[in-house]
Amino acid sequence: MKFEILGNKDTRSGFGDGLTQLGKTNPNVVALCADLTGSLKMNDFKDQFPDRFFQVGIAEANMMGIAAGMTIGGKIPFTGTFANFSTSRVYDQVRQSIAYSGKNVKLCASHAGLTLGEDGATHQVLEDIGMMKMLPGMTVINPCDYNQTKAATIAIADFNGPVYLRFGRPKVPIFIPEDTPFEIGKALLLQEGTDVSIFATGHLVWEAVEAAKTLAKEGVSVELINIHTIKPLDNESILRSVAKTKCVVTAEEHQVAGGMGESIAQLLANNHPAAMEFVAVNDKFGESGKPADLMKKYGLHSSDIIKATHCVLKRK
Repeated sequence: MKFEILGNKDTRSGFGDGLTQLGKTNPNVVALCADLTGSLKMNDFKDQFPDRFFQVGIAEANMMGIAAGMTIGGKIPFTGTFANFSTSRVYDQVRQSIAYSGKNVKLCASHAGLTLGEDGATHQVLEDIGMMKMLPGMTVINPCDYNQTKAATIAIADFNGPVYLRFGRPKVPIFIPEDTPFEIGKALLLQEGTDVSIFATGHLVWEAVEAAKTLAKEGVSVELINIHTIKPLDNESILRSVAKTKCVVTAEEHQVAGGMGESIAQLLANNHPAAMEFVAVNDKFGESGKPADLMKKYGLHSSDIIKATHCVLKRK
């Protein structure tokens, strides 16, 4: 795949535009927001479908309960708030009222990870993927750019069951073509290679693309795979790639513990042990700062993926 930059846009806008499109095509889709309509880019849906939009205020736990109840009447509720408030603040309600009974609620979580920036550690949730993937029956999706987030938003409306959809605030390169199909649970192969498998998710996919370009100039053949669905994991694609390259680097804007890399490590331990390096936050909280500066400080830059690749190649 040629990595042509098609523009720069935040992934939360992909969610907002996907939700508006769903409003036009699926009358059962309803939206709930916890006093963050503008931040979640839900204004268009609210304006076009006011009878299907519910502003619950700063009452996230109540929002989860309302959403669970709506599914009983056949509605498909999309809840919108920050990732921290979609998970740690309401974990009991999500577990008891949504996951336990398999309610068809779509938990849409913006402002995830360090790239929230100046809002600091209290809002920069880095544990959410782990929390949500541990819930039985919960699907976990973390798209990489505007186009993929929009496609994922549309796709989850047709999926029956609870979904956690994670996206972010900053503008990032758009490089996934608009017409690329989004299949839940199916990884997206971006580039074939023979020396190392790099599995990346969310904002770290573009960092991995940049790393792969540099590594190619150094003579390293990278197989680059976008893991947009962390649960269920695309076991077949991962194992096929590792059988060829014999070593792995994972990259994610999340804690090492509980993240995508941990899921892949478990898969490989059971099926195909291989040398592996993890690019992720190592047991630290975030802090206030510019998103780009934080990504470098916490080791989530393309240079860190390159460093991890050289390290894993030596252990191969």
